[in-house]
Amino acid sequence: MGRVVGHDDLLLVTLDTLRFDVAAELAEAGRLPNLARHLPGGRWEQRHAPGSFTYASHQAMFAGFLPTPAAPGPHPRLFAARFEGSESTADGTFVFDTPDLVSGLADAGYRTVCIGGVGFFNKRGALGSVLPGMFQESHWAPEFGVASPTSFESQVARAQEVVAGLPAEQRLFLFVNVPSLHQPNWFHLPGATRAAGDSRETHAAALEYVDRHIGRLFAAASSRRRCFTIVCSDHGTAYGDDGWSGHRLGHESVWTVPYAHFFLEPGAP
Repeated sequence: MGRVVGHDDLLLVTLDTLRFDVAAELAEAGRLPNLARHLPGGRWEQRHAPGSFTYASHQAMFAGFLPTPAAPGPHPRLFAARFEGSESTADGTFVFDTPDLVSGLADAGYRTVCIGGVGFFNKRGALGSVLPGMFQESHWAPEFGVASPTSFESQVARAQEVVAGLPAEQRLFLFVNVPSLHQPNWFHLPGATRAAGDSRETHAAALEYVDRHIGRLFAAASSRRRCFTIVCSDHGTAYGDDGWSGHRLGHESVWTVPYAHFFLEPGAP
């Protein structure tokens, strides 16, 4: 990352609440054509979330603690704050001296931009302002939120506007929190009803919805130069697994998440 930061643009996409098993099944079945073409080997990497709900997980990720590979470590990190005794800081780690990665990238000359989704990014109160407040520029609107059936399309349109408004020489760190997988997601499955509620199947349909539009986000992010991209979930969620529902709990469906990082080349599909 020492060779990437300062040279490439950066994109971090969190597919909020996405379960690993659903993501892996859809990729294997060919139901995520736009995402799968960028996943190394066409497959998601299985990792462990740094938190069991959005706020905790993003606080950790913005401190450099991305989801951890689901295998014994230690695992070198891409980004880390400078502190003594870190076993996961390696030669290739981008080390920052600020309290968080976002301000560290700002110090490195990046324009830092947040396009929020779930309520922890809505800036409607003190708590919803903490995470977007880390960024130099942040965006949220009701059409980006969990209740909007077209939330991701609206976010992508805003991202395109942000990129188009930047000077060509300005490096960009763009963060997008995608709310489409989060409940309610029943409206993404044709024939589903509010009364029946969300399910593993509506969760999968929401991911297919995201896949249909993510190509435009990737094209915008890589329109000016090469873009190092991370796409991952911040945590999963349970749909009756072993009697559990929701998240902010210690079930495998919550802690196990999909992860990928890759380069987007300018002009690539």
